[in-house]
Amino acid sequence: MRDICYLNGEFLPLERACISPMDRGFLFGDGAYEVVPVYGGRPFRLPAHLRRLDQTLAGIRLPNPHTHEHWTRLIHELLAAGQWRDAGVYLQITRGVPEQRDHAFPEGTRPTVFMTASPLPAPMPPDSEQGKSAVRLQDNRWGRCDLKTVALLPNVLLRQQAVEAGADEALLLRDGQLTEGAASNAFVVCENRVKTPLQGPGLLPGVTRDFVVELLRDHGVACECTTISAEELARADEIWLTSSTKELLPVTRLDGEPVGDGRPGPMWRRTRAWFDEHKAAWAAGG
Repeated sequence: MRDICYLNGEFLPLERACISPMDRGFLFGDGAYEVVPVYGGRPFRLPAHLRRLDQTLAGIRLPNPHTHEHWTRLIHELLAAGQWRDAGVYLQITRGVPEQRDHAFPEGTRPTVFMTASPLPAPMPPDSEQGKSAVRLQDNRWGRCDLKTVALLPNVLLRQQAVEAGADEALLLRDGQLTEGAASNAFVVCENRVKTPLQGPGLLPGVTRDFVVELLRDHGVACECTTISAEELARADEIWLTSSTKELLPVTRLDGEPVGDGRPGPMWRRTRAWFDEHKAAWAAGG
């Protein structure tokens, strides 16, 4: 595996990639990004990731520089160049490099397109006895968290606050309702009922979240997309985190107190096993 990236039409070693400091992604956080997991050399749920990229770019009024077919070809070329089989592909589009710094959109500026790949963290097996920890924090981010933009400073600060409290993630509450994690979507299990927050402007439309919802329903487990109160979160029997790189993780401590019996719960174990079965079949070409 090699540190190869794609930048504005060229594949090159990552250390040779150069972007102007006048780029609007650097100056304003004016851009969109996606992270696509790859198993066995096959991008997982790529059409869903590209649709979400379309939604983000439309939301920030930045034309997509490539068709889905072109993105697919570039991702496969990047994976082949870096000899990647299992990886997370990161792609980013910014509004490009204007002649001068100005908040207004520049005219005629070519978008900056960047893409690279990196190893995925090892997944947590279904028989794990250890989980992750989280703290509850107030969600003080902007009102369009459904857009996957590179302007992530609020998420960074919330995640850092969790780390400084000795936790792995922050679970965010707005108006007394759970939205998501600082870098993840969230699920709760209460009395064998699985719930995840209702989609809206306050949280990211997670591709892995949607896959887990489908996976549960395919196995006959109802999953409600609904509001989840702070009280429901506090008394949950299980809490899960999902993301493209985390996949599916159990939270076993919340604000220093055990969730359920303090171990990964039975519903998570079953769902994690189903996730791994599907992933293995996908990597094998199924």
